[in-house]
Amino acid sequence: MNTDLNQMIDSIALEGRKAALELQSISAQKITEALQIMAKLLENEADNLKIENRKDLDSAKEKGLSSAMIDRLTLSDKAIKAMINGLNEVAQLKSPVGTHFDERIRPNGTRIYKMRVPIGVVGIIYESRPNVTIDAAAICLKSHNAVILRGGSEAIHSNMALASLFSKAILQAGLPKNAVQIISTTDRKAIELLLTKNDYIDLIIPRGGEGLIRMVTEKSHIPVIKHYNGICHIYVAADADMKKAVPVIINSKVQRPGTCNAIETLLLDVNLPQQSKLLIIEQLLDKGVTLFADPQTTKLSASIKEATEESWRTEYLDLRLSVRTVDGLQQAIDHINTYGSHHTDSILTESKQNAEIFLKMVDSASVMVNASTRLADGGEYGMGCEIGISTEKLHARGPMGVEDLTTYKWIVEGEGQIRT
Repeated sequence: MNTDLNQMIDSIALEGRKAALELQSISAQKITEALQIMAKLLENEADNLKIENRKDLDSAKEKGLSSAMIDRLTLSDKAIKAMINGLNEVAQLKSPVGTHFDERIRPNGTRIYKMRVPIGVVGIIYESRPNVTIDAAAICLKSHNAVILRGGSEAIHSNMALASLFSKAILQAGLPKNAVQIISTTDRKAIELLLTKNDYIDLIIPRGGEGLIRMVTEKSHIPVIKHYNGICHIYVAADADMKKAVPVIINSKVQRPGTCNAIETLLLDVNLPQQSKLLIIEQLLDKGVTLFADPQTTKLSASIKEATEESWRTEYLDLRLSVRTVDGLQQAIDHINTYGSHHTDSILTESKQNAEIFLKMVDSASVMVNASTRLADGGEYGMGCEIGISTEKLHARGPMGVEDLTTYKWIVEGEGQIRT
C-alpha cells in the first residue's frame, strides 16, 4: 500500500478526531453563522462553481456516462439554489446537541438522564452528486460532528470547489479548520485506507451505486449506515381515486427516474376498473416509459413487454417500470416485502382501513398513503437536507438529518451517593 497515501489518510483522520473534540465546546450560534456564510458564498460563487462543474460534465460525456449519472452530476441553477435553501434551512434548525431526555430521580436522590451528543467523526463516501458535499457537511456541522468527504472521481472539480468554499466559511465563523475535510485524491485505495481508521472515525455513510455500497460494507472496520438500492413500489387499490392516482404515479416514475425514491414497480389491484388500468398504462406510455409486466397486465396494451422474475428485483433508474396485477391488499404487501428494498412504498386508496393495514405491514423506511414516493427526501420532510437515506433499522431509518447524527450519554448527578 502506498506509504504517502496511508500517511495522508492517517493525518486526515487524526485531524478530524481533533476537530470533533473541539466542536464539542463550539456554540450553536457559531455553527449557524458558518452555514449562513456558506449559503452566501454559494450564491456569490455560482458562476465559478458552474465553470468547475462543466469540467466534470465534459469528462463524463467523453467517458460515455449515462444520462441519469450526468443528471446527478450537474450543478444547474436549480441545484445550486436547492443547496443554498438547504443550508439556510439547516442553519435555522434547533440543534439537538446538549438536550436532556429520559430523566428520572432515583430513590437515593440521584438525578439520571440522557444527554444528546455528537457521534464524533463521520466519513461520507459518495458518487456523482456534488450537492452531497454541501448537504453532508451542513448536517454534520449542525450536529457538532467533524466530517471527512470522499467524492467520486467523476465530480472531482465540483467537489473540490465546494469544499474550498466550505473551508472559507468555517474559518470565517471561527470553527476548527479541519471540521470539514475532503480527500483530494481520486485513488480508490484511499477509500480502503479510510475504512480502516476505526480509532479516529466513528461512522461511515456511503452514497452511490450498489457496487460502491457493498464494497464499503464488506471492507469497513467502522459501523456503516446504508441503503443498497431503491426498489420502490406503488400499489393502486381497487378504490383508488384516479384524479389523485395518475399524477402521483407519473410523478413517482417520471419526474426524476434516476433517483433512489422513484418507483420501479407498479402494482395494480385485480379489481381496479379496466378503464382506470388503461388510463394509467396509457399515461405512462405517453411519457415514454417502457413497461414490463406479468401475463395478465400485458393484455392491457400491445406495447407492454413481458416481465421476468428478475424484473421485480430490478432498480432501473430510468424510464422503465415493472407492472404486476395483484389479487388484493395482502398480495401487494407480500410482493413489496418480498421484492422491495425497504426504502419507500406507497398505497393509493380511499379506504382508511386498508391504508392503516398497509402502513403497519409494509416493512419499509418510508410508507405513504396517496403520495408520491419522490417525497422521501430530507428536504421534503422538513429536515433542510439529508446526509443519506438508510434502510437499516439501527440506529437511523429513512432520510437522515441532524438528530440522526447524534447519540447520547448517560448523566448521573449526585451528592455523594454510593451503592449499598
